[in-house]
Amino acid sequence: ARRESWSWREGDCSKARERLEQKPLSIERTKGSEILFGIAPCSLALSQSRRDLFRLFLKQSIGSQRLVMSEFVLQATARGVPVHHVKRRELDALCRGQVHQGVCLEATPLRFKRLEEAEKPDLRDEESPNRQLIWLVLEQIQDPMNLGALLRSAYFLGVDRVVTSQRNSCPLTPTVSKASSGAMEVFDVYSTDDLQSFLKAKAAEGWEIVGTVSRPEEVENVPVISCLEFRWNKPIIIVIGSEGDGLSLETQLLCHRMLAIPPGRVLPPGVESLNVSVATGKSSSEHCSPTFCIENSN
Repeated sequence: ARRESWSWREGDCSKARERLEQKPLSIERTKGSEILFGIAPCSLALSQSRRDLFRLFLKQSIGSQRLVMSEFVLQATARGVPVHHVKRRELDALCRGQVHQGVCLEATPLRFKRLEEAEKPDLRDEESPNRQLIWLVLEQIQDPMNLGALLRSAYFLGVDRVVTSQRNSCPLTPTVSKASSGAMEVFDVYSTDDLQSFLKAKAAEGWEIVGTVSRPEEVENVPVISCLEFRWNKPIIIVIGSEGDGLSLETQLLCHRMLAIPPGRVLPPGVESLNVSVATGKSSSEHCSPTFCIENSN
């Protein structure tokens, strides 16, 4: 009987040990912090001085990524950030199952900048005198994947500034940073609580306000042209509307023109427009500004 009791206790302890090994370790977060995930967002956040950084978490047994992880250790050491090597399930728990690529970084959140903090733009570029400023304004973009993809495209294409409406807009989250491939970590994003007043002020300063539309037949009192025909010779603001609804009527009426992207074929219902971050065309040369078109999504 004594032998059976010992055998039962040994088996019970073994099962308990297995349960503990399967359960991720609980990592207590620093108050007010968030978890960045992914190689590009974490690397760029480490290279900048825009966040306070607390801890870097790297996956154990990295194999073919050993060189990449070694570079992360060097970056973190240079910034004085502690490095913790943890198992994959700990990383999964930290970023709630998102695709982390073996890297998570605990840091303070990024916030939108106020327009009052922005430097006054230089309307004349001495290096490229024929180049005009281009700003991107986002009205109530709510999907973090769309916002991230927009920031990535805007940064890549050389947009000078991004401004978003405060109301009903997605904040700058780790998901946005990952979707932007880290562009959010190096690209300032501004916000305004009065989008219409902001657009009126820029129009009075001589900027051209251009909206985007997926269904030209629904636009009234504002001329609509194809983005393939669009050219400009003054500073320009391109305004992007929310997913599904597009630009509000109040914002549409402040636009000088509306841009539309003609489809390449007859489209069935439900596929009449492109994703908010896709439909982007650009052509540039040394002596002309880019043609930049972004369409609303449904």
